[in-house]
Amino acid sequence: MNGKTQSILSYLGILWLVAFFAGKDTRDDLSKFHLKQGLGLLILGIIYNIIVTIITFISPSIAMLLSYFGIVFLIFMIIGIIHAVNEVKKLLPLVGPMFEKQFPFLNQ
Repeated sequence: MNGKTQSILSYLGILWLVAFFAGKDTRDDLSKFHLKQGLGLLILGIIYNIIVTIITFISPSIAMLLSYFGIVFLIFMIIGIIHAVNEVKKLLPLVGPMFEKQFPFLNQ
């Protein structure tokens, strides 16, 4: 699996695992960068969904409003895939800088 394919798969949720394990030997700087961005986005999305689920039990009307903001994660995913296809190391808007220095296990 080449770096571009790994970079694209890293933004597609559970396929992040495929990109991580299948491309372990052929990982380059581009794929490491996008693996970090994709994993950060995945973790942030999971945390967001847990929070919305908890708020649903407290106030369903507020949770319904918050659930519409979930589209932001889809937009970030599409932006990340576009950057991966174009083979550029560009941070995701707003959340990308948080993941730049995280996940040191991906540098190995």
